[in-house]
Amino acid sequence: MTRHRRIHSGEKPFECSVCGKRFAHASVLTRHSRIHGVEKPYECNLCWKAFSQSSYLSSHMSVHTIDKQFECSLCNKRFRSSSGLYRHKLHMHSNRSQYYCPYCGKLFKTASHLKHHSYVHTGAKPFSCRHCSECFRWQVTLKSHLLKSHNEGTWLTCHICRKKFSYKTALKLHIWRHEGVKPYVCDECQKCFIAAGELKDHQLVHCDVRKFCCGFCGKDFKRPQHVKRHVRRCPDVVGFDDMV
Repeated sequence: MTRHRRIHSGEKPFECSVCGKRFAHASVLTRHSRIHGVEKPYECNLCWKAFSQSSYLSSHMSVHTIDKQFECSLCNKRFRSSSGLYRHKLHMHSNRSQYYCPYCGKLFKTASHLKHHSYVHTGAKPFSCRHCSECFRWQVTLKSHLLKSHNEGTWLTCHICRKKFSYKTALKLHIWRHEGVKPYVCDECQKCFIAAGELKDHQLVHCDVRKFCCGFCGKDFKRPQHVKRHVRRCPDVVGFDDMV
């Protein structure tokens, strides 16, 4: 009954001694503490690499899997893990992205995601500092500003190298780099990554989609940074400058 009541009261009496995050149950705190390198009880029986959580071990095991047993019912592409098949269907065959950006045409699954994306186009900076005139596009940037400029808030410190971070996600990824934890696995080549964004960027290597275009010569690219690099030496840009 005591544990159940915490669901309604929001009480979180168990605090992590490393990052300060609080939990309602001791068992959840124990599971959480493993990300800080306290223990790595989950060991691969093929290469003996150890992990702090069972989910990381499950992701790692796909490296040793030979058969691609999970097949997409829509395009027959095969994957080594069910999570890989799910991500494939979500990005390639899902029609759940129903919120349309009127500026660039990008689709989003929720109205809030579209709202935050629109800040890129409108230049809106809705998060303002209470101490000075600075405004920010993202709340996490405001939090970092408050810590660095006004000493408001609490720094999160890496227990391994003592580097400081302003928000928990950055600290978590940093600790994973110390531990060698790479839970995101490419289904095509089994290369592993620490962050989902790194995996997403890598997966462009395996696809032919080129959605970024040079506005002068029409050449297509996979990544926006490639367009920027191309424009500097695009012959059509040089011709346009001469005309101007």
